[in-house]
Amino acid sequence: MLLLPTLLWLGYKEVKSQLEPYQAILVLGGSVQREKFAIEFARNKPDLPIWVSGGSPKEYARNLFTQAGVDRSRLHLDYQAVDTVTNFTTLVGEFQKRGIKKIYLITSDYHMRRAETIGQIVLGSRGIDFTPISVPSKRSPEPYNKTIRDGGRALLWVLTGRTGSTLTKR
Repeated sequence: MLLLPTLLWLGYKEVKSQLEPYQAILVLGGSVQREKFAIEFARNKPDLPIWVSGGSPKEYARNLFTQAGVDRSRLHLDYQAVDTVTNFTTLVGEFQKRGIKKIYLITSDYHMRRAETIGQIVLGSRGIDFTPISVPSKRSPEPYNKTIRDGGRALLWVLTGRTGSTLTKR
């Protein structure tokens, strides 16, 4: 009997998430292939703004998107992040401020496990849902220790507002 309210609440959240429209595309920088993939993906989503966190130098990225026919007003290039955790923590406030509740998350397939873990924690803590879109590569998935480490850092950010970004430096 006590389980029923929890199941109903989870069901409600799932249905609500399915009905919520996508409002943005987030591309985690680190590879020109991700940006090129995002351009192709964005062509089918012409009303969605595109956020690129990190990535190619600003002028190169702008030219890449512009030459592909992506309207510059859709493109938001952000260079605050120093790693995968800060890709999320530096933009989540902006998404929240703009009322963005659901995004597409684009990153390489080998990087997706870690990105999803961090996204669930950081974006999820602010009520933002996402759907992962993997960019194919020939690389093996990252080791689990990176996912565990950065998942812990994401939790640290939720609890303290600090990312522990110095933990990734040797």
